[in-house]
Amino acid sequence: MMLRRIYDSVDLQRRMRFRMAAVSVKVNPIGIVLILVLFGSVVFYLLGGIDIFKRRETISMRELLSVSIELAKRGGERVREIRNDDNLAEKVKGKTQQGKNEYVTSGDMESHRAIYYGYFKSFPGINVVSEEHEHEPADFKSIPTVSKRLAEVLDRTNSDSQVALDDVTVWMDPLDATQEYTEKLTEYVTVMTCVALRGRPVMGIIHKPFAQKGEGETIWAWEGYGHSKNLIVPEDQDKEKEGNEYKIIVSRSHAGEVESIAKKTFGEKTKVVPAGGAGFKSIEVALGNVDAYVHTTLIKKWDICAGNAILNAIKGKMTTLDGSYIDYSDGNKPKCEGGLLATISEKRHGDYVEKLKPMAEEVKEKISHPKNLRRLPELGPRSSRKRKERSG
Repeated sequence: MMLRRIYDSVDLQRRMRFRMAAVSVKVNPIGIVLILVLFGSVVFYLLGGIDIFKRRETISMRELLSVSIELAKRGGERVREIRNDDNLAEKVKGKTQQGKNEYVTSGDMESHRAIYYGYFKSFPGINVVSEEHEHEPADFKSIPTVSKRLAEVLDRTNSDSQVALDDVTVWMDPLDATQEYTEKLTEYVTVMTCVALRGRPVMGIIHKPFAQKGEGETIWAWEGYGHSKNLIVPEDQDKEKEGNEYKIIVSRSHAGEVESIAKKTFGEKTKVVPAGGAGFKSIEVALGNVDAYVHTTLIKKWDICAGNAILNAIKGKMTTLDGSYIDYSDGNKPKCEGGLLATISEKRHGDYVEKLKPMAEEVKEKISHPKNLRRLPELGPRSSRKRKERSG
């Protein structure tokens, strides 16, 4: 009996010590933090967050320039061959904002294939935005390789630059001025590629496949690094115009209210030059053959990116009519709806913006009320020749 009491007493004391120990256990905050960090790391990994720690792929801008020049020339060869063989296979692909037919030819598509897939073979993973679209997969084995070290690029650029591949957006127009191409007005036809870096156009290539008696001519520029030998910048590009003797280049393909608008805006001595193709008009500005390029209707960014980059490189400027910057970072947003103003002088660009304020406000009004778009006056002369109706 005595032994039993002693045993019960010892057992009671043991249980009391165990309870007291359990009550006195304290939570260690460092341990909790470690557990939470471990749990968070597992979730982070499962959600793909580990990619943040991967090194971003880079690309040589000098190599990209060499490839862009070669591909523009390659596309130009196909454009020229198809036009010379008179094998255009022309068809309607849609309507412009003004309700006119928009055409595509085999020249557009063959040039597109040569350039578009040439980029992907040279730089897998690069972001390329083209006016045209190809639905059939390409056989990359059949695509010729492109030189990444052109002699003219090495000679005419002062250094190289390495940039993140995902900061680059390439805009390309495999055949600009398709309407003129079908009408054999080949002096207006260009093939264009452009490199935008984080939305800013810094590298522009405009190839004229029918220039130089059919040999072709390429004008290119890389902002801050150099430009082609044939891009001769006028020495007096910042000189103020005397006597209102302005030369304004405009689209020949859009109906216009007329020269009187230009003269009212810039003065009675203003000369309006009608021309086809945004690429051709941009080069005319860059070479100083005209003072400004004015466009009042919607235009696509693949039409203007190369010209914008070239003007940036030579201290010219291209904006919307109200002077707003044009962003090229998003390939899913190809429309430039605020009209267009390109000038040879960055310093004097603001003067043009000021003169064109009424026109810019009218463009904004038409965008807000799209039913009135077809009545928007275009800065340019009416075409005296009736256009032939085309059927696809």
